Amino acid sequence: MTTLSVIVPVYNEQDSLTELATGILAHIPDDIELVQLLFVDDGSTDDSFDVLRALCKEHPVIGAIRLPVNRGKAEALDVGFRHAMGDIVITMDADLQDDPAEIPRFIDKLSEGYDLVSGWKGARQDPWHKTWPSKLFNAVVARVFKIPLRDFNCGFKAYRRRLVDQLSLYGELHRYIPVLAHSEGATMVDLPVQHHPRRHGQSKYGAGRLFKGFLDMLTVLVTTRFLKRPLHLFGGVGLIFAFAGGAILIYLAALWIGGLRPIGNRPLLFYGMAFLILGVQIVSLGIVAELFLKFNHRREKPVTSVMLGCVKEHSG
Repeated sequence: MTTLSVIVPVYNEQDSLTELATGILAHIPDDIELVQLLFVDDGSTDDSFDVLRALCKEHPVIGAIRLPVNRGKAEALDVGFRHAMGDIVITMDADLQDDPAEIPRFIDKLSEGYDLVSGWKGARQDPWHKTWPSKLFNAVVARVFKIPLRDFNCGFKAYRRRLVDQLSLYGELHRYIPVLAHSEGATMVDLPVQHHPRRHGQSKYGAGRLFKGFLDMLTVLVTTRFLKRPLHLFGGVGLIFAFAGGAILIYLAALWIGGLRPIGNRPLLFYGMAFLILGVQIVSLGIVAELFLKFNHRREKPVTSVMLGCVKEHSG
């Protein structure tokens, strides 16, 4: 029988937890064994953990982990992932906007061979100042990373256990789980889900999350595309500055040769010198990063030789 873990990050959702837990327990398919319904309390300041403690006593399958301070959704999910025991892992939000009745659909879709099924809130029940920034964010991320998903922000997702074990989340990277999964070679699809209006509490996310999301996009871009080839990143940026600085200096040199002197009192001279020096420094940083990467690669990764069916390992 396939085993299932459901992970729910919680922050100040005391009025939603009992109904959510009841709904999840009621919608687990008969051929699936729910081995844990794990709530991760992300430093709630209300009575959320007291409610979770009571639920744990009432249902042995329910577990709760309490973080001492609010560390953000990404770290709460990461803690849940590290404690997940099921073959399938489902994550959902604690605010009752995700419908537990959708759980069987996620499991069925995952059984088609995907590693990740991501929810898509087509008819989102949120105010415009949350939906429009989210649409912009999703469009930009899909285009930059060339991943054909329509909703990267949706917390309602289903994973195969092997994918969960490969993910490491921190900061605000929960928005980029599909991108991180794609970098690990995972197959994925989105699934339209019903989205309910919030009935209790307040939203934990404001307009500022759009700015944070685009900053985190730079982090993901670097760690997924350039982790193994840092010189391509630093070298590209450095060459742009170096060429710009070189072009400025060549232009000024041509003016000097043509008799349009002096050039030493022109601000453009200092810009050209600064650009050239900065470009060389950035390229040098990329070379140092490449040397560090290659050194660690040879030092840590064993070289495997195969001879006549026998496998021998030795340090390279």
